[in-house]
Amino acid sequence: MFFLEVMLALIEEASGHHRPMADLPFHDRTDFDNAERGFVAKLTPALIKAADGRVVWDNDSYDFLGGDCPETAHPSLWRQARLCAKQGLFEVTDGIYQVRGLDLSNMTIVEGRRGVIVTDPLVSTECAAAALRLYRDHRGDRPVTGLIYTHSHADHFGGARGVTDGADIPIIAPAHFMEHAVSENVYAGTAMNRRALYMYGQILPPSPEGQLGCGLGMATSTGTVSLIPPTVDITRTGQEETIDGVRVVFQLTPGTEAPAEMNFLFPDHRALCMAENATHNLHNVLTLRGALVRDARVWARYLTEAIALFADHADVAFASHHWPTWGKDAIVTFLSQQRDLYAYLHDQTVRMLNRGMTGSEIAEAMRMPPALEQAWHTHGYYGSVSHNVKAIYQRYLGWFDGNPAHLWEHPPVEQSRRYVECLGGATAVVALAERYVQQGDLRFAATLLNHAVFADQGDSSARELLAQVYTRMGHGAENATWRNFYLTGATELTTGRPSASTVSTTSPDLLTALTAEQIFDSLAIRVDGPNAWKERFAIDWHLTDLDECHRTTLSNGTLIHEKSPSGGRTDLTLRLTKQRLVGLISGEGADGIDHDGDLAVLDRLTSVLEQPTPDFPIVTP
Repeated sequence: MFFLEVMLALIEEASGHHRPMADLPFHDRTDFDNAERGFVAKLTPALIKAADGRVVWDNDSYDFLGGDCPETAHPSLWRQARLCAKQGLFEVTDGIYQVRGLDLSNMTIVEGRRGVIVTDPLVSTECAAAALRLYRDHRGDRPVTGLIYTHSHADHFGGARGVTDGADIPIIAPAHFMEHAVSENVYAGTAMNRRALYMYGQILPPSPEGQLGCGLGMATSTGTVSLIPPTVDITRTGQEETIDGVRVVFQLTPGTEAPAEMNFLFPDHRALCMAENATHNLHNVLTLRGALVRDARVWARYLTEAIALFADHADVAFASHHWPTWGKDAIVTFLSQQRDLYAYLHDQTVRMLNRGMTGSEIAEAMRMPPALEQAWHTHGYYGSVSHNVKAIYQRYLGWFDGNPAHLWEHPPVEQSRRYVECLGGATAVVALAERYVQQGDLRFAATLLNHAVFADQGDSSARELLAQVYTRMGHGAENATWRNFYLTGATELTTGRPSASTVSTTSPDLLTALTAEQIFDSLAIRVDGPNAWKERFAIDWHLTDLDECHRTTLSNGTLIHEKSPSGGRTDLTLRLTKQRLVGLISGEGADGIDHDGDLAVLDRLTSVLEQPTPDFPIVTP
C-alpha cells in the first residue's frame, strides 16, 4: 500500500495536473480511432539500419506497450506512448499520405501530377529512405518532385538526402530557415546534445521500467543527418506556391514552436498542415535540452489566425507529429483548445509575476481550466505546465527573481558542501533524506541527496538513494521528458556517464550550410579567454568562391570578426574556398592554402581554441 500511495502522490505532483486520475476520460477512444484511421501497411520488421549495419531505429522494441499499464508508468503517459508507437503508412485524405512511427516526426507525402511532394523528411536519411520505400511499395515508384520543411528543427530536415539529392526540384522553407537550422545546432550544440540524451532517454532501454518515448513521438533516430538548402523562401502569410501541380497556401508563424516555422493549406485537398504548432500534447515553451525561449503569446495569436484563415477550407488537419483530426467542428475545437492552452499559460504567468511571484511559485500555483484538463491533447507529455511557466517567467524577467540572496549564491559544489556541513554531515543528510522518502516527499529528498552527492560524489549511499528517488519520480511522471531525465539521472548515478552522446549535431551538411559569419562566430565561442589574453594578431580570409573578405582579430581574449575590412595591417592573409575553411575548423591541415604572411599564426589561433566536452557531468559535480 505504501508504494501505491507514493505513486498516487507522484502522479498528482509530477504530472503538473492537480486532479484525481479517475476524472480523466480514459473511456474516450477518439484518439485511437484517429491514430488508426486510413491505415495502409506497417513496416515489418520496423527495424532500420545504417550502411554499416548499425541499428538507427527500432520501433518493434515498443511492442510491450500492447500490455496493461504497469505500476512503473503514469497511466496517462502509457496511453500516449501506445498512440505514438503506432507505425506505418496512413492515408490522410485522397492524395495525401503520412508515414508515422519511423522516427520522432512524421513524413507527409502529397501526390502531384508527375511525382510526390515530401514534407518533413524525418531526422535521418536512413529513416527517410525507409519511409519513402514503404510509400512506394503501396502507391508506386513515383519520383520526388518537391520538398517542404515546415520549420528549422533537425527532425524536419535531417533526412532530406534519403529522399532526394535536391536537383531540379523546389525546396520550400519559411524565411530565415537556414540561419536558425544551423545556428541552433552549432553554437550551443554540444551542451544541447548532452542534455538531449537525458530528454529523449537515449541510453534507457525501451521497457515498462525505462523509456516510454518522449510524448511527441518515441525517440530520435541515430542515423545520418543531412541538409539540402531551400530554393524557395516563404516570406509572408497568404503566399501561394504551386508544386508539381499542387497548390499550397502558407501562413508564416515565426517565434512559435521554432523561430522559423509555417503552417499551410492544400486548398484542393481541403487539408491543413499545422507543422508543430498544434500537436496532441502541450509542447515546450522552453525545451529541456535548451533552446531560445519561445513566445507563448504569439504562438496563441498565430493559432487564432490559422482558425480564421483555414477552418472553413479544411476537412482534415494534420501535423508534423501525432495523428490527424477530421471534420471542421473537431478541427476548430482542437485548434481553439491548443490556442487557449498557450494563451492561458502566458497570461496567468504574467498576471502572477506582476503580483511579485517567482517562476517556481507561479508553477506551483498554476491551475488549468477544467475544460482543458479534460482534453487529452492539452496534457504535458512533452512540455509541462511547470517548466513552461518558468520559461515564460524567464522570457520576461530572466533568471533572477529579485531576491538579493539569490544574486550571488555559491555554485553547486560549494553550496552543497556548506549545506551538508550545516545539516550535520553526509550521514545525517542521507538519514534525513530517508525520512522524507518514507513520508512520500520525494521532491525534498532529491534536493537533500543532490546536496550530499555534490558535496562528495564518492558517497555511495547518497548516490544509491538518490538513484532510487529519481527512479520513483520518473515512474510517477506524466511528462515523458521528465521521466527520461529522472531515469537517465538514476542510470548515470549507478553506472556512470556514457563516453559521448549518440547523436551528432554537426554533420557535414550542417557545417557546409554555415555562413562565413557563423563559421567565425563558432570559432569565437571556442576561444579560451584567459589562455589568449596575451595574444594579439589579425588574419584576413579571402573566400575565393564567395568573393568575400573577412578579418578576424584576436584581442584581449576575444576573436573579433569584420566583413570587408577597410585597410589596416594583418599578420596573415589566406586565400581559400569556404569549403576549405570548414575543413580547417574541422581539423584539416593548412597545406597548399595560398597565403601571405606568417602561417604559424594559424597554430597560435588553434592553440587557444578549446574543444567542447560532449559528456560533461549533469547529476554529479
